[in-house]
Amino acid sequence: MYPFGVEREDWNRRWQERAPHVRDDPSDVLAAELGETPPGRALDLACGAGRNALWLAERGWQVTGVDFSDTALALARRAARERGVDVDWVQADVRSYRPEPAAYDLVVVLFLHLPPAQRRELLARAAAALAPGGRMLVLGHDVDNLGTGAPGPSDRSVLYAPETVARELDGLEVEKAERVVRQVEGEGGPVQAIDTLVVARRR
Repeated sequence: MYPFGVEREDWNRRWQERAPHVRDDPSDVLAAELGETPPGRALDLACGAGRNALWLAERGWQVTGVDFSDTALALARRAARERGVDVDWVQADVRSYRPEPAAYDLVVVLFLHLPPAQRRELLARAAAALAPGGRMLVLGHDVDNLGTGAPGPSDRSVLYAPETVARELDGLEVEKAERVVRQVEGEGGPVQAIDTLVVARRR
């Protein structure tokens, strides 16, 4: 989620404001892509308040959720206690966090928006964290989302495009690289948001 120039204090304030409205349901794309995939070890980078990490944990995954907002992680820990699941919550800046190499069956990077050089470095570390046969799912606001009226960053440089993200997953076999559309609430009512979805696998 970290748009360029926004740091921990800003995100803590945002999570404090959003706390009563935090959603528990996972990303629809995550649920659809995983389907009946057998659980293993999963890494959720920039996990926020943990909705995707918690959903995975409830389905038997051994999950590590990483975020640099202590406010978001406090919400995540509380939700985990309420739902009776265990997640390894790690407070760290994903821009410098180095996950255990070749350790995870699934790595998810959802709506994490960074300048291109930082994104490439993060995706390289995330790819290196995949065990053989492991999958990575990358989802974020697409460049074509600009002008739709849907929420998302206005800085074009931090937005995604399927072909760009696919090229940055060096060493992985790209299974899917496409744009997906979802309906969201804009300032004037429902609008169509456009996202990039890339799914790749470590052989």
